[in-house]
Parts: sequence; C-alpha cells; structure tokens
Amino acid sequence: MSSPNAPRLNLDGLDLAALLCSRVCHDVISPVGAIVNGLEVLEDDDDESMRTFALELIGKSARQASARLKFARIAFGAAGSAGASIDLADAESVAKGMFSDEKTKLAWSAPQALFPKNKVKLLLNLVMIATSAIPRGGLIDVTVSGDGEAPTLVLTAKGSHARIPPHVEELMAGSPESGTVDAHGILPFYAGLVARAAAMDVRFAIEGDEVTITASPTVIAAATEAGDEASDTALA
Repeated sequence: MSSPNAPRLNLDGLDLAALLCSRVCHDVISPVGAIVNGLEVLEDDDDESMRTFALELIGKSARQASARLKFARIAFGAAGSAGASIDLADAESVAKGMFSDEKTKLAWSAPQALFPKNKVKLLLNLVMIATSAIPRGGLIDVTVSGDGEAPTLVLTAKGSHARIPPHVEELMAGSPESGTVDAHGILPFYAGLVARAAAMDVRFAIEGDEVTITASPTVIAAATEAGDEASDTALA
C-alpha cells in the first residue's frame, strides 16, 4: 500500500468525468466498430457466406456492446437516486455478461439481497481490477458475505502469470507515484474513491498464480490491523 503520509491526489471533477468517459468509450468502441464493419459487408457483398458471417458478427458485437454498457451503467453511473440500493443479482448479471465471450470465467457466490449502491459499485470495479491481475485469462471467484451494512468482498483471480496490477494499490489509495492519473489508471483511482465513500478497506495479496482482493468495512479492517500489531509486539 502507499505510504499513509503520501499526498492524496484531488482530481478535478471535470477531469474525473472525462477520464471515466474515455474508459467507457474504450470498452465499447471495439464492438461498435465491428458492427459498422459488418454492416458495410452487408451493403457491399452479395456472397451468401459473407453475409451470414457479417450477420453473426453484428449480433455478437451488439450483445458485447450492450453488456459493456450495462456494466458501466452500474459500475460508473448513478444507477438510481441518491442513497439507492442495488440488487446483487443485477450486479451478477452484468458482471457475467462482460465475460460471456472472454478467456476469463467468472464464478459468483453472493446472497440474494439489496446492497448499498457504493458497495456494489466497488464490487464491480474490483471485478475489473481482478481481470488485469490475470492478463492471460483464468478464473475470477467472487464471494460476498455478511449484510449490506458490513459486507466482506473476496475476489480470487487464478491464472497463469498472475500479478498484483502495477501501481494499483497506490492508485486506489489516491496517491499515485507520478502525482497524476491517466485513462489507463482511472479505474483503480475511481475504485479507491468509491471504497472510501463506502467506508471499505481494500487489500491485495498474491501467492503463486493466485491474487486475492479483500474488501472489508474500514472499522473492522482497522481493528484487525491493530490486533495484529499488538500480537507482533507481544511476540517481540
């Protein structure tokens, strides 16, 4: 984690909005471009096999673009009025939709319940961070326990060449080493903002080809850390 004394970056609201918009556009531009290509084939090619291929491409790309926009609506958007809750089943649906055609698989274990929206937004942003922990693909196992007021979120990313994504901890702490945030780093930076708004503490750990991301209520995390320090002192 970044040093607690490191200066926290206060990103201008307009810059934050611009970088998040860039992120969303980056995620949907590829499938939208494929739809355009498919339509051009339908207009210019009379070969039946090519037209069939184009229709399949359009259908697959439209589903992919829709899934990514649905995900972004909850992960980055308002998703309801202030103070609203979000059904974890909806979060599961949009998360699994993101990976329907990907090399990464998603396992999900969570109660059927309404959770405060910032905690759900945090969960979805952590799912995206977990994907960058396994660049060659693999399995992300999501487990949600506890109630909406004091949940524990555990995401385990298993795959070849697993790693804690570079600079993710300092970005989530709001204290990037460079002192700035670009479109590449905006997701973990934003996840850190959401975590603090939701009073959640996020920790990363790695063992072999498995990265574990744990989010727990800040008060509980602080008490656990204090207990560990007391134990270390007693053993010294």
